[in-house]
Amino acid sequence: MLATAGVIPEGPGWAFEFKWDGVRAIASTSSAGDLRLISRNDLDLTSSYPELAELGAYRSLTLDGEIVALDPTTGAPSFALLQRRMHVSRPSAALIAAVPVRYFAFDLLYRRTTLLSKPWSQRREGLDKLGLGGTSIAVPPYFTGDGADVQEAAKQQRLEGVVAKRTDGVYEPGRRSRGWIKTPLFDTAEAIVCGYTAGEGRRAGTLGALLLGAYDAAGSLRFIGHVGTGFSDKVLDQLMALLKPLVRATSPYDEEIPRMYAKKARWVEPSLVGEVMYRNVTPDGRLRHPSWRGLRPERRPAEARITW
Repeated sequence: MLATAGVIPEGPGWAFEFKWDGVRAIASTSSAGDLRLISRNDLDLTSSYPELAELGAYRSLTLDGEIVALDPTTGAPSFALLQRRMHVSRPSAALIAAVPVRYFAFDLLYRRTTLLSKPWSQRREGLDKLGLGGTSIAVPPYFTGDGADVQEAAKQQRLEGVVAKRTDGVYEPGRRSRGWIKTPLFDTAEAIVCGYTAGEGRRAGTLGALLLGAYDAAGSLRFIGHVGTGFSDKVLDQLMALLKPLVRATSPYDEEIPRMYAKKARWVEPSLVGEVMYRNVTPDGRLRHPSWRGLRPERRPAEARITW
């Protein structure tokens, strides 16, 4: 179930949770205690996060939640830190120790029987009664009352935002529902990497900027701008290793892009999806002052849509 973006709703019948900055995953355990982690695009993430196997102690259930890496200084989820784990299918013991993850379970979907048609309040009560806990497992809190207060708390704790949930709402798999309303504290967009420019100066031998795209309502791939900030040296090396095998001779866009970008571009197959943070959008639909946040390997290119 996916949330719809919007302002924090007012009035009765809503509960509020913090929005966690990580990787969404459905966790299912068998009667034998085996765990399977599935991303929102049906990618099997189980081997990438072996420490979450302790969920197997809670048998025959299905949870919805977020895999997060906590910043050791602030205690807040760090998407940048999680990037070190997201692209490793079988992490070493050293990497697991350096970047431990936790599973924040926020919904109970199955416990001896399906709970999808039950109201959120009943599912949440069942989740709390499970007593989930452990080194890598947590059930984050929810709040009732004034959602604006929860938003202010999220801001003070440097969290991503707030998700409001209808207390009488059922779980709607695969749908972006207004039963869940997400209110982020900063604007982000998913974007397809369609090309890059060569780096200069300190970045010689790597990339200078990524050329970004997204699909419009008609299904055409449009140019939405470029991003040249937010990269560490390690991320630059990682991106170059991924982009070089994808190089192609022609532009993947379904439109002409400005010559100032096209003349320096090295085109790639539009298969990698990333996330950027941006200030606002120009009148011609370009992201203004974007900053790279990281790759989103659990997203498909078709999901990167122009929504502004």
